[in-house]
Amino acid sequence: MKMRKPVYVLALCLCFATACKKAPEETEAVKTIPYWTENSPAMISIMDYVESVTAEKADTFVPEADRIAVFDFDGTLFGELFPTYFDNCLFMHRVLHDETYTPADDVREYAEAFEKAAQNHEPEPDSPRSTAQMEAETFAGMSVEEYRDYVRDYMAEPAFGFENMTYGEGFYLPMVSLVEYLHDNGFKIFISSGSERAQVREVIEGTLDEWVPSENVIGSTFSLEASGQGDKQGRSYSFKADDKVLMEGNLVTKNQKTNKVFSIIDEIGKAPLLVFGNSSGDLSMAQYALNHGGRGYMLLCDDTERDYGNIEIAKSFQKDCEEMGLTTVSMKDEFQTIYKEDTVKKGK
Repeated sequence: MKMRKPVYVLALCLCFATACKKAPEETEAVKTIPYWTENSPAMISIMDYVESVTAEKADTFVPEADRIAVFDFDGTLFGELFPTYFDNCLFMHRVLHDETYTPADDVREYAEAFEKAAQNHEPEPDSPRSTAQMEAETFAGMSVEEYRDYVRDYMAEPAFGFENMTYGEGFYLPMVSLVEYLHDNGFKIFISSGSERAQVREVIEGTLDEWVPSENVIGSTFSLEASGQGDKQGRSYSFKADDKVLMEGNLVTKNQKTNKVFSIIDEIGKAPLLVFGNSSGDLSMAQYALNHGGRGYMLLCDDTERDYGNIEIAKSFQKDCEEMGLTTVSMKDEFQTIYKEDTVKKGK
């Protein structure tokens, strides 16, 4: 699903060509980003803000070096509900549907309960260990390259609950266009995801990596080890010529809530001007942006026709966002489309 560049410029040209056919008194500038509705309040707000920070002679001008935008991934740039997060779907595939892998009994039992709950849009079952920890365990012993190949192969699987879409194609087109628009206005784009970072790097390849290079992807961290390391700690072992880097099998850090603030400080070193998210897990980094004079925009899961939205959750989240001073985005009202053109939602 490689997008033509620059899509927002093409849209502006089309709007300009249409305007030129009108009488002079009817001609007015139309600001738009592809796949957003023309009157989207959030889109207009974003474009006005970008104009203000890129106008060199304005008091609001921000140098390119400080134009940082941070996006959450699942539910913000990429589908979150087919039927659950991509990393959870990958975990269930590995445990329940990969004939080459034999999981521990407790992991299989948990994955079976989780898959049933997810398909019925029910809460994640309780477990002594987090899903992320069990996911790390299921890939222990794989080389980093084998792990990333595994993610890439899974991306070709049909996305649950949709027709004509694979997991690798599950991007929100309006948000992809927004990433491109910000990049072309001098913003440096980062992704800060709760999913493991190598997964996200694979998923964005061919879609977002033109504007978000792999080094700009922040995510949860799984532990690694050298193939010849044995029982030694990494700080005590020297990497050898014949060593491979392996997945060690433990969750080091789950990148969510306040951990997203810490990872921005550690891996970017500057507070973002713009933060985009869709859940309570993103509110901390949005607050961090607000604390430093930035802005936050949060997607509402209010589209039940084209996606698996939840109106009650959307209303509750909107209230939380408004109390914080964040701008919300109605996927139902402000997105002309969500997924690629021939995608069809199958369920209710």
